[in-house]
Amino acid sequence: MPSPTPRMIAKKDNAIGWMIFNNPERLNAVSLDMWQAVPKIVAEFEADPEIKVIVLTGAGGKAFVAGADISQFEAQRGDPASVIAYEDATTVAFETIARAERPTIAMIDGYCIGGGLGIALSCDLRFAAEGSTFGIPAAKLGLAYAASGTRRLVDIVGPAYAKEIFFTARRFTHDEALAMGLINRVFPREALEAQTRDTCAIIGDNAPLTVMTAKKIVDETRKAPGNFNAAYCDTLIARCFGSEDYAEGRTAFMEKRKPVFKGR
Repeated sequence: MPSPTPRMIAKKDNAIGWMIFNNPERLNAVSLDMWQAVPKIVAEFEADPEIKVIVLTGAGGKAFVAGADISQFEAQRGDPASVIAYEDATTVAFETIARAERPTIAMIDGYCIGGGLGIALSCDLRFAAEGSTFGIPAAKLGLAYAASGTRRLVDIVGPAYAKEIFFTARRFTHDEALAMGLINRVFPREALEAQTRDTCAIIGDNAPLTVMTAKKIVDETRKAPGNFNAAYCDTLIARCFGSEDYAEGRTAFMEKRKPVFKGR
């Protein structure tokens, strides 16, 4: 699949759409063109009915993403107007990942720092290799995180851990990240991709409408009580029960065979 910039790789591998941050000389630090490419790549993946899961990872074997490219800050975040434009690009990237209909997995090998952790937090699942490290160094740079990104962190690890991550600005080990719920699973480095692929295969074999419905309803439950849309959730649930896949699932169960779901 074509990518808007060589610093991002988009490729289809059967039912997996791979989004690869490809700036290994800078530990995959994200430049403006990379942020801007994210929504375009997600849109390509979402338009392909054969893609069931989107996996985000980094090139080079040393980092997932080691934050935003600070070397560009003077040129691209040096005044209030440019800061707003840059922040808009990052917000759109985070929100596009978070709102993707397909399940998303961050496959983390190495540094997952700052904006890189923000990307991982925008994914549904986070799998990490042993030895990976995590952190948000905002307090060492004098910058602030957007409320939406902060809320994602709080939703995942809770307010106390979120404050520790922000207040200390230190790096956390994979064991610490697992203990606080920042990541879902830790694997030996040599097993990370295989385990990620296995999970993608399991998800891909399940009913797409059910998976998408579960994702949307879980996200809906995270909203403030006044913003929770019960009618929307009921509509999603009704769509599943009225689908061909529900009929196929019942029939396959009775016939003791593996169901063949079509996403409709």
